[in-house]
Amino acid sequence: MEHKNIVLIGMPGAGKSTVGVVLAKKLGFAFLDSDLVIQSREGKLLHEIIEQQGVERFWAVEEAANLSIDARRTVIATGGSVIYGSRAMEHLGRDGIIIYLKLSCREIAGRLGDLNERGVTLREGQTLETLYEERTPLYEKYAHITMECENLSIREIVEEIVHRIK
Repeated sequence: MEHKNIVLIGMPGAGKSTVGVVLAKKLGFAFLDSDLVIQSREGKLLHEIIEQQGVERFWAVEEAANLSIDARRTVIATGGSVIYGSRAMEHLGRDGIIIYLKLSCREIAGRLGDLNERGVTLREGQTLETLYEERTPLYEKYAHITMECENLSIREIVEEIVHRIK
């Protein structure tokens, strides 16, 4: 465990970045936001990549960025669509404990503002609900730990994660 990473997965708005920073401080780990790795590599904001290159191309860019991550003792907050890159998920899972921050679709909808602004990859005609239904089985497939986050504070989520990985 001491050299492993903690990899947070889940829907946009699930709190991966927020929980990640607090968890990293608590564990004495580094923190890495894979969305920032993508933006840095591409020199563009997520929603610009999606608008200019389309959803499918964005996923390829995202997978390449995630495959490039070489970290130890790091909490990694991933983008919500990370689970579409099976090679990246295997890579992250080899060096890390994958934790799915699970919330209801209703809670996610309440937390998210403009989906395009957030860089949420919706395909033509897709709603947040159909996206949620499509992604949930993938999050569950890759997760080593599923963390039910409904009605929990950031602190409570972090405490529970620390308890479960010890």
